[in-house]
Amino acid sequence: MSMLWIEARARPEARRHAVTERRYLEWVARLADIIFDCAQPSSLARWWASTLDGYRVAPYDTAELERLRDMGVFDPEDDPMVLVEPAVGEGPRYLFQRVREPKRHKNRLHLDLRSDDLEAEVARLIDRGAVELYRIDANVTMADPEGNEFCINTGAV
Repeated sequence: MSMLWIEARARPEARRHAVTERRYLEWVARLADIIFDCAQPSSLARWWASTLDGYRVAPYDTAELERLRDMGVFDPEDDPMVLVEPAVGEGPRYLFQRVREPKRHKNRLHLDLRSDDLEAEVARLIDRGAVELYRIDANVTMADPEGNEFCINTGAV
């Protein structure tokens, strides 16, 4: 139960605010998925699943494998859309979808990651195929194996 609802029970004026906020939340957009355009969805999805703490490539069930076969895809490695999801609990999902055109320009949107040991994590990501692009103070801008930019820094930034 949210603190707002607990407060609403205790104070009548807070109740009006809680009802207004609940109605507002029913109207506003909520984040559903973060989509990556890429050439090789399966390999990039695995890369990000092992990069992000607590994430995994969504398992394929019988219905999903049948859907792929109906599309003429007989190996999940050739799946044109691969989902990465939280292993437990809630969080944003990441969808990797195959596109024909190559990446040509800088991302207009990117992920910011945090690490307690910045240098060790940068080295780990480079060993796994990421590229360090540049540094500004304690912020390291990198690119994943397909060139999608992301930043990594310590929680102190």
